[in-house]
Amino acid sequence: MADENYRPLFFHRILITIDEDDRPSTARAFRFALTMARDYGAELGITSVLENNDISIYESLMPAKLNQKRTELQNIVKEYADKAKEFGVENVRAIVSEGGDVDDVILQQIVPDFQPDLIVCGADVDFASHGKPGAIGLRLARKSDVSVIVIR
Repeated sequence: MADENYRPLFFHRILITIDEDDRPSTARAFRFALTMARDYGAELGITSVLENNDISIYESLMPAKLNQKRTELQNIVKEYADKAKEFGVENVRAIVSEGGDVDDVILQQIVPDFQPDLIVCGADVDFASHGKPGAIGLRLARKSDVSVIVIR
C-alpha cells in the first residue's frame, strides 16, 4: 500500500472570494478556481461580502439604496456563477453575505455553511482597498481551518 504522504490531494469543495474593488486580482483567482473545480469535479462556491464600510451612513438610512447595493452584488456573483457553468463547472453555488470585516464574515458565516476544503482569493495587489496589499488573503490564511490559496 502506498504511503499516505504520496497520495494525490484533491479538493471537493472550493470557495472563491470575489472582490469587486480588485477586479484584476479577482479575475486571476477566479480563473484558477474555475480550472481546479472543473478538473477535480469539485463543487464551486462563489462568494462576495457587502462590507459595512462600503455603505455610507446616508445610504444606510435609505432602505431602497441599501437594497440596490445588495441587488448589484447579487447580480455580480450570479454573473460569475453563470461564467463558471459556461466553463464546465457542473456544481456552482452563489453566496452573498454582508457584515463587518470580510475575513470574519467569510470564516464565521460562509465557511460553516458551505464547508469548503479550499478557499481561493486574489492577492489585493492592484487595488488594495483593504488597508494593505493581500490583507484579506493573509487574514484568511492565518485564521482559517481549511487550506487557502492566494493568487497574485
